Amino acid sequence: MARYTGSFTLAVTNNPNLRQAIIEVLKACGLELIYDRREYIMAREAPGKVALSKLVAVEVLIDTIRSTQAEMRMSMVVKNEELPLQFDNHCHQIFEQVNQAIADNQKWQLIESIAS
Repeated sequence: MARYTGSFTLAVTNNPNLRQAIIEVLKACGLELIYDRREYIMAREAPGKVALSKLVAVEVLIDTIRSTQAEMRMSMVVKNEELPLQFDNHCHQIFEQVNQAIADNQKWQLIESIAS
């Protein structure tokens, strides 16, 4: 199973509805929202573009305990059933796309990003 993780710290002073902005970023990356709760968001690729084992799911966990009024911390897991035999596999490509979309989004300021 391919699995890539990222942690982000975002400045939230200008956007009180950051959770909705995260959902919009996921949708802009071609992902369908399948689960949405206050602290947890899950989205996935729609079937039809790639083999079923390559379909990617993205889980976003908003850390409400360590977040403040000025900063929001969140972690993201991008995974699929594909074996990561090559570094540049489909799951990694989607991970990089979502990472870049989070970094480039105008609705917040990215303070810190850690990818693994």
